Amino acid sequence: MSKKDATREERISMEAIVDAYGPEEQAMGWYYYLENKISFPFAVKCIVVDKRSPLELGEKTKAVKMAGEEYCEHDMYVEIPWKSRTLAIPLSQIKPLNADDDTVEAIGDWHYWKKQGYTF
Repeated sequence: MSKKDATREERISMEAIVDAYGPEEQAMGWYYYLENKISFPFAVKCIVVDKRSPLELGEKTKAVKMAGEEYCEHDMYVEIPWKSRTLAIPLSQIKPLNADDDTVEAIGDWHYWKKQGYTF
C-alpha cells in the first residue's frame, strides 16, 4: 500500500466510483471513467511483468482502445496490437508515453487504486 493521496482519493470517489454500490457498479464506473478520460491511441511502456500478458519489462507498444466491458469486470484492460492480432492487457502493466494530461492522470488514478490494494 502506498501513501494516501487526498486529491486522487477525491477524484476517484467523485468521478470513477460515484454512486457505485457493489463490485459490478464499481467496475463499470471505472470502465466509463477511463474510457471517457483516456485519448487513444498512445505509446506505452511495460512497467511490470504480468502472467496474463506477453509483454516484457521495458517493452514498448501502443494502446489502441479500452478492451470491451466484458473483459473489465475484475480488472481494467486496454487493447494493443500483437503480431497479427489484438490482445487485451492489464492497464496496471503499462505507463503512457507521450499521452495527453487527462490520459496520464486517469491511468495514474488506476495505478494508485491498485497500489492501495483496493478491489471491486
